[in-house]
Amino acid sequence: MYRIFDDGASSPTAMNRRVWLGVGGIGLGGLSLAGLLANKARGTTLPKGKAKSVILFGLLGGPPQHDTWDPKANAPSEIRGPFGTLATRTPGFRVGELMPRTAQLTDKVAVLRAVVTNDNAHSSSGYQMLTGIPHAPLNQEGSPPKAPNNWPSMGGLLRKLRPEGNGIPSAITLPEHLWNDGNFPWPGQDAGFLGARYNPWLIHCDPSDQAFQVPALRLPGEVPSLRFNERRSLLEQINQSFDNRNRAGGADAFSQHAQKATELLHSAQARRAFDLGSESITIRERYGKSRFAQSCLLARRLVEAGVGLVQVNWTRIKDQPNQGGWDTHSKHNESLRSLLMPMMDQAFSALIEDLEVRGLLEETLVVWFGEFGRTPKFNADGGRDHWGSCFSLALAGGGIQGGVVHGASDKHAAYPMEGKVEPADLIATIFHCLGYVPDTEIRDALDRPIPLSRGRVIHALL
Repeated sequence: MYRIFDDGASSPTAMNRRVWLGVGGIGLGGLSLAGLLANKARGTTLPKGKAKSVILFGLLGGPPQHDTWDPKANAPSEIRGPFGTLATRTPGFRVGELMPRTAQLTDKVAVLRAVVTNDNAHSSSGYQMLTGIPHAPLNQEGSPPKAPNNWPSMGGLLRKLRPEGNGIPSAITLPEHLWNDGNFPWPGQDAGFLGARYNPWLIHCDPSDQAFQVPALRLPGEVPSLRFNERRSLLEQINQSFDNRNRAGGADAFSQHAQKATELLHSAQARRAFDLGSESITIRERYGKSRFAQSCLLARRLVEAGVGLVQVNWTRIKDQPNQGGWDTHSKHNESLRSLLMPMMDQAFSALIEDLEVRGLLEETLVVWFGEFGRTPKFNADGGRDHWGSCFSLALAGGGIQGGVVHGASDKHAAYPMEGKVEPADLIATIFHCLGYVPDTEIRDALDRPIPLSRGRVIHALL
């Protein structure tokens, strides 16, 4: 069964001095030469991207740079670890040996090897990766999703920017939200100060379950269409009554969510998108049988149906070391070899290949990311700990130039040497690929103009 959640904070963000100066600088006949040069540096003058959709391939928990995109074959064993490297389709570029399928696709992939948040806490570093805004303060675990840390997520921003139709929202999160132990949600997953109406649709589901089927989007058997239409008419009358009394924002949000739920129920396009049973056994097995892998397949179907952004979150797995996640504080090497890397390599390569075969890769940007990397040295439990000082991520499709490696880390993959990238730059690049320049104006709940991103488009990837 699907459970759809679409609520959250809507308090406005505070505008800092930099934003006020940016707004105040637009006057006296337009932008100054300095402003024009700044815009050029940030990528405003680049041709707009042509991607229609983004799939965020989220390995949340912290995937290790050493064993994926930035292996250090010449480092001491306590840094290097036990795994070797593989040659890839890109001359001179090697990846960790546990990525054999992905290694054959690097001609379609661009890698960033010097990403930095300077934050070693899951939820606050994750907030920065999802919004482009550093958490206040840094290194804050378990921070609630509220002001001042309520900048909109990428999904929230896209829902604000892009009109929706056919019962399909422009941003969906699968198969569950991101949370710390105790089910404390990370900040940065909703629409923040834009208001709950723009929250990405969070759909709790398990596409790997045999019971996962289209009837979950149909009306219950005890509610025939006539009765449903009568209930909808009654709801509309109640909403009109609220309108006449200047209803509160919460009621307004409820009405919008009810309308969206109705559209989803009546949308044949939505029902087709969620019908994984129409996929061949070969394709389903190519992705893998896990909840995460089948969510990636569902993400491909959703972008085919017109969803603009699908975020697929890695989910925990019972009875596995480190709860089956990438937060490998113990048994790091065992976890990578037996579970994490095979599952990731299979699902990521399947997604890229599937999109390409269907002619969707050029219009679909895939972003492989986590909230940070892992420490250069192993701890006493054979694990690697949190590391936001330098880590790697990758992008493919959607106008990204394949075969590119941007940035470099030091000999231990601990700190950037060149080509440092911050989350704001990544988000500016993602929205550039979707056709939005960083200076695209959004407005907060108080109708104040704010730039879509304060980052710089990464020219080397385009």
